[in-house]
Amino acid sequence: MEGNKLQRQAACMRNALFDQGYLDEQFIQLEDLQDEANPDFVEEVVKLFYSDSARFIRNIDLTLNNSPFDFVKLDNIMHQFKGSSSSIGAKKVKPRCTQFQEYCKVGNFEGCMRAFQEVKQEHAALKKKIESYLQVARQAR
Repeated sequence: MEGNKLQRQAACMRNALFDQGYLDEQFIQLEDLQDEANPDFVEEVVKLFYSDSARFIRNIDLTLNNSPFDFVKLDNIMHQFKGSSSSIGAKKVKPRCTQFQEYCKVGNFEGCMRAFQEVKQEHAALKKKIESYLQVARQAR
């Protein structure tokens, strides 16, 4: 009985991630790759994303704190971060990354700073929501 309740809760949490625009179809493709032989595949990919993205965020922070500003380097790091975000279907993070890159292309430091704050906010919000979902989904198995 408790298992069914947890499965329903996990399904509702998953649906909310899509309905609220946090995830896109790429996440579904990841789920399709998960099977009985690799039941933790999605969770492992998400953990890898957060490990990689923490490194990208640190590198962007360090680069933003060095003068003169290296917009090409910032754009390259954010390009990697955006690709990583796309790989898990982080729908709200991707446009923030694109905005940051646009500011890099025109050399707008203040715009980069604002966009980077938005990237970090969306990244943190997704992390909190997806970790909660994965925890419930793990308990429901």
